[in-house]
Amino acid sequence: MSAPPLLELRQIAKSFGGARALKGVDFTLHAGEVHALLGENGAGKSTLIKIVTGAHQPDAGTITVAGQVVEHLSPATAHAQGIACIYQQPALFPDLTVVENIALRLEAGGPLRRIDWSARRAAALGLLQRIGAAVSPDAEVRTLSMPEQQLVEIACALGAGARIVIMDEPTASLTQQEQHLLFAVVRDLRANGVGVIYISHRLEEIFALADRVTVLRDGESVGTNPVGDMTESSLIRSMVGRDMTQIYPPSEASPGAVVLSLRQLGCAASGVHDVTFEVRAGEIFGLAGLVGAGRTELARILFGLTPADAGEIQLNGETILLATPQDAVGRGIAYVPEDRRRHGVVLEMPIEENMTMAIHRRLFRGAWLRFGAERSLALDYIRDLAVKCSGPTAPGGSLSGGNQQKVSLARWLATKPRVLILDEPTQGVDVGAKSEIHKIVRRLAREGLAVLLISSDLPEVLGMSDRIGVMRGGTLTAILPGKADAHTVMSAALGQAEKGAA
Repeated sequence: MSAPPLLELRQIAKSFGGARALKGVDFTLHAGEVHALLGENGAGKSTLIKIVTGAHQPDAGTITVAGQVVEHLSPATAHAQGIACIYQQPALFPDLTVVENIALRLEAGGPLRRIDWSARRAAALGLLQRIGAAVSPDAEVRTLSMPEQQLVEIACALGAGARIVIMDEPTASLTQQEQHLLFAVVRDLRANGVGVIYISHRLEEIFALADRVTVLRDGESVGTNPVGDMTESSLIRSMVGRDMTQIYPPSEASPGAVVLSLRQLGCAASGVHDVTFEVRAGEIFGLAGLVGAGRTELARILFGLTPADAGEIQLNGETILLATPQDAVGRGIAYVPEDRRRHGVVLEMPIEENMTMAIHRRLFRGAWLRFGAERSLALDYIRDLAVKCSGPTAPGGSLSGGNQQKVSLARWLATKPRVLILDEPTQGVDVGAKSEIHKIVRRLAREGLAVLLISSDLPEVLGMSDRIGVMRGGTLTAILPGKADAHTVMSAALGQAEKGAA
């Protein structure tokens, strides 16, 4: 007789007010399985995970763990049942050491118990070594990178004897090397009989790691299948309910005059040197390269955050100096940064204020507060960019990732730029929102904007770019046509192609 599933959800339903977040969802997880959970933002993934971890109570349905029905699952009982969740933003105490954080998760007892610090440290070190984490157990958590903090979370889960591990967008902030380490950890968990629920917008990770995949759409499970039976196209069709052959809309570019020209540009502090290329009006110039190649550093130079100390920047044929972001904005350069939550959208601020933040001086001249003009502009962009929200006064934090990205984009479009720099514009957003953003970017180029598109998603670079610049070690290794193949781009990123022009 086969063992029962580690986790079995039957007909799980959940409503918030009048909105039904889950409508009778079924899901099973077996020991030694990686089961991917996919869906667009708002499909119900987060609600389902919060029910599994005890943060929400279902309105209907049953939860069975290792063959036993669990009533009134709470965070404490979920922990006791061996359920652990590794979130994209780790929940650790920043002022405590790694050892202390792990001990808080694993040790029981009263405040007057004797603490064996050497045993505590040895236990933490053993857990870290088990997952290959090169993290000092004595380091304060605030000194660790986000990927290192995620590894500490995984160590905590292993130490607690977790048999069900949920990973929610675990690679969103990882380098390629760190992703490979995480994949090895996931495979090790599977080999040791742990069941892993894996959530990611990156479909290539699903095909690399998962055994089965369940797709949610509008709060319902629309299918569970072995990964080997699925293709990227069929998964996307399941998630969005339609074919997405136009994820990358075709280029209609007929580039005009050169708008932005870089000549042997460099910044010693950023590690960028000898960068030369041009971007024309109506053109999408993609920047590809491995993590650490210098793409974001170049964007920061062009926005005046880390000014250049070598070479020159020309805008419409005029040599310019960009010493501050104010200089860049004044010259018509806009920058939508990579970290949406830290630098893109102020989560507590209303949408309308987020959208007009960069043009306050223009909008509110002198002592006049033109709130009607602010509201009107925000409504125009909400309509133009199809921002899904309850209204312009809704806080930025109430939006999905894709809609936050649209608000961040609207802020800079309001400055009427001539050059738009997009750094990872679709990172962490679902395939439907990604398609919408791509259409917006393509339309902006068609209207004559010069677009510099930076992305770690190689299919996005290939699908969206009219020309592609490849960076490695802080400089440009090649300029390729937009129809270049992935092998050619990766060869240049690895330093195996000569610098050329397209």
